[in-house]
Amino acid sequence: MAGGRALTTEQAAPGLARNDLEALIAATHPDPFAVLGPHRDAEGYCVRAYLPGALSVELIASDDGRTLCRMHDEQAPGLFEARLEQPCAYRLRIRWAGGEQETEDPYSFGPLLGEVDTYLFSEGNHRDLGHCLGAQCLSVDGISGVRFALWAPNARRVSVVGDFNSWDGRRHPMRLRHPSGIWELFIPRLQPGERYKYEILGHGGILPLKADPMARATTLPPDTSSRIEAPLQHEWLDQQWMAERVRRQAVDAPISIYELHVGSWRRDGGDEGRLYDWHELAERLIPYVCDLGFTHIELMPVMEHPFGGSWGYQLLSQFAPSARYGSPHDFATFVDACHQAGIGVILDWVPAHFPTDDHGLGRFDGTALYEYAHPFEGFHQDWDTYIYNLGRTEVHGFMLASALYWLREFHVDALRVDAVASMLYRDYSRKDGEWIPNCHGGRENLEAIDFIRHLADVTKSEIPGALIIAEESTAWPGVSKPTAEGGLGFDFKWNMGWMHDTLKYIEEDPVNRRYHHDKMTFGLIYAFSEHFVLPISHDEVVHGKRALIDKMPGDRWQQFANLRAYLSFMWTHPGKKLLFMGCEFGQWREWSHDRELDWYLLGYPDHQGLQQLVRDLNRLYREQPALHQRDCSPEGFRWLIGDDSANSVFAWLRLDAQGRPLLVVGNFTPVVRTDYRIGVPLPGRWRELLNSDAECYAGSNIGNGPGIDSNPIEAHGEAQSLSLTLPPLGMLILAPQE
Repeated sequence: MAGGRALTTEQAAPGLARNDLEALIAATHPDPFAVLGPHRDAEGYCVRAYLPGALSVELIASDDGRTLCRMHDEQAPGLFEARLEQPCAYRLRIRWAGGEQETEDPYSFGPLLGEVDTYLFSEGNHRDLGHCLGAQCLSVDGISGVRFALWAPNARRVSVVGDFNSWDGRRHPMRLRHPSGIWELFIPRLQPGERYKYEILGHGGILPLKADPMARATTLPPDTSSRIEAPLQHEWLDQQWMAERVRRQAVDAPISIYELHVGSWRRDGGDEGRLYDWHELAERLIPYVCDLGFTHIELMPVMEHPFGGSWGYQLLSQFAPSARYGSPHDFATFVDACHQAGIGVILDWVPAHFPTDDHGLGRFDGTALYEYAHPFEGFHQDWDTYIYNLGRTEVHGFMLASALYWLREFHVDALRVDAVASMLYRDYSRKDGEWIPNCHGGRENLEAIDFIRHLADVTKSEIPGALIIAEESTAWPGVSKPTAEGGLGFDFKWNMGWMHDTLKYIEEDPVNRRYHHDKMTFGLIYAFSEHFVLPISHDEVVHGKRALIDKMPGDRWQQFANLRAYLSFMWTHPGKKLLFMGCEFGQWREWSHDRELDWYLLGYPDHQGLQQLVRDLNRLYREQPALHQRDCSPEGFRWLIGDDSANSVFAWLRLDAQGRPLLVVGNFTPVVRTDYRIGVPLPGRWRELLNSDAECYAGSNIGNGPGIDSNPIEAHGEAQSLSLTLPPLGMLILAPQE
């Protein structure tokens, strides 16, 4: 507004119509901008501000701060009105019981969200919602503040509430943008760090206060408020990593993943100690992971979640790192530090379901907005959670934008998508008569499948080198095939079948393993049907399943020998690797999110030996192309011995792209086998690269010395063979000496 003069109090503004007045006081007015702020009428300009609890309000000129007039609340307490003859840029000087406030009028600003933004959102194809909806710090006409924007199409009224307005929903009702169903409001002079939520009036009344689905920061649990966050201004120093990421994460690259739960890896003060923040974690975790030789870490969900016992898998903030470990800026610094150390960062991400907490997404505007309405589609009985309605374009776009936000904003290298099987099938974990078929009468969730494929295609086209990994436990075909070939488009799939089969085998007493020999060989029948990750994850060491070392049969020595052999089998088997924290040194207790790992165990030689084995397995996996180049190609594997169930012996070749071989031999009984003949493709001397029974791993140190020469004796289809000594419960990796 241009300059103007105030009128006298005798020329007070006309009152509101009765229906508008009653609706404003009752906080049910559908369009507060129609009655609040500056409005032209026949006599000039009327300014109204509804400020319940204010003692007095004055209009002051924005340009020079002079007092224009005092506003009056004669029609209703808190409804302050005044008249100006001419338009004038003004501020409100408000006196509260606790002090004085000076601010621009939120209702003097016009619509701020662009038509393109609202169109793309409604279409389900807005790729950058994290910088569009929610609480965005910005300047309007040179005035700094926060623009709030929220999708709640079925709400009768939405207000922003927080400490800044005493959590009073009458103070800041929002403007509805038709037809998108987005509500928006710019609150001038509001600063980052403020807590806020939304008060929503549905058709059944006022709902419990809702946290912002688009919040980029939150308060520390158990508080459930959202928090205004300034734009991320981290100065990234990971340019080398990002330039090399496509190569480092290719299907022929060594990928060895250390999975961890941030709050229980280590704590300041032991089990009952304080959680480390991202900076402290970086100082401790990154050197440890580098020393052990892992190429990546995978973090169980770090998005904000109300209940720590869900381990993050029941999350409600799809755009906010948990306040438990610091700010979004702190998290960006952590990822940057990992990259500078050559470590990739994978996040667990959950698009399958969300918890039913009152402050969350469930019945968000009084209706089933984010979830399916019918419980046969929209409720997970196993997890007591709601299921995202990915067939709704806005929800589809919301989840797509969440994935892209983590990959772009924080330079995350991969998302491991949780519970994909539950997304693919409408009858997942449901009895007959408790699920609704798709439009063709089938059990496939066509909307979720469309979303997964869209996510895969957008990620590949817009974020080169970033990976999407499926935790998928069924035989769905083509999980890691490109969408153009009819696949789901994931880059890798967790091989859950391999995990269950091989763990069942290794848990058997060695005397009985001959009857379960196929558990170790069956995985090779389908090993190259997908791009697989071999996972030994957190799910295998909780809920009475026992720790990995505790699954092993025999006395203490045999338990460690079995585990060393099993991990060596895993690292030499085709497929990328994933190992949960604590398994690398043989933690005896089941994992608990409430306490740190039992680091004191590394004072014992057998635990030290196991950790050293993992260190050496990772080193060989990276150094020997035969162990990773053809992880996903049948040309990289050749059985030599797969049928010696009587001795529980296995032998195979791993071959690199040039056909150079490594020999892998495993003896899964505690019996030393001497003069065990195995065919090899090349004559000459073969040397041991690794022996899981070596003394440095706390083994019995039985093996084949510095090397062994081949003999011209045919075996296993090869013209040459080796006569080997197989250590008890041991694995050997041998290479031809150049």
